[in-house]
Amino acid sequence: MDGKQKWFLVILGIILVFAAVRFGLDFLAPSEISPEDVTVSERTTEEEEVKRPDENSEKIYVNVFFIGQNENREEVYKAVKREYDPQIDGSKLKFAINSLISGPKQNEQDKGVYTEIPEGTDLIYVHELPDKAIINLSSEFETGGGTDSLYKRLYQVIKTANRNSDVPVYLYVEGQRADVIGGEGIMLNQPLNDRSLDG
Repeated sequence: MDGKQKWFLVILGIILVFAAVRFGLDFLAPSEISPEDVTVSERTTEEEEVKRPDENSEKIYVNVFFIGQNENREEVYKAVKREYDPQIDGSKLKFAINSLISGPKQNEQDKGVYTEIPEGTDLIYVHELPDKAIINLSSEFETGGGTDSLYKRLYQVIKTANRNSDVPVYLYVEGQRADVIGGEGIMLNQPLNDRSLDG
């Protein structure tokens, strides 16, 4: 190696040292992930895992009572399943009553299943306490259809409520306890049970 090459290497070394001091050493070190990036990455992974359905979890259903016919063409109360997710749907009783008010699905209607709950009926609230639950419906629940229809819709509510609650359930209409229903004055013994409409 002659003198020119030595001087060239010395000058090149000085330039590199100067550049390292002047602009920092980052370009010489391998790139690293900052703590903020790690946190974001982990959070994203957790969200994806939450959204991924658990293949081993069993589906939960509530039973909602509509009206249909049995093999002998007699009218009966038919329990229809609705898939229920406690984390999404909240209260089991509230979900069941909302499903009842929404009525049978088209494929169920095609099989002759129907409801006597009048259109326009709203669930104002379901109030659940340790020792009882209150279902509060709008006044449309009492309108139209005559006595036979009123009995049927009341049994739909009674059966649906009892199947989906572990405590006694009371029916209210527009915030008032419904001990008498409709213009026909049907007496309703509370809490709701299969004998609520007996005499």
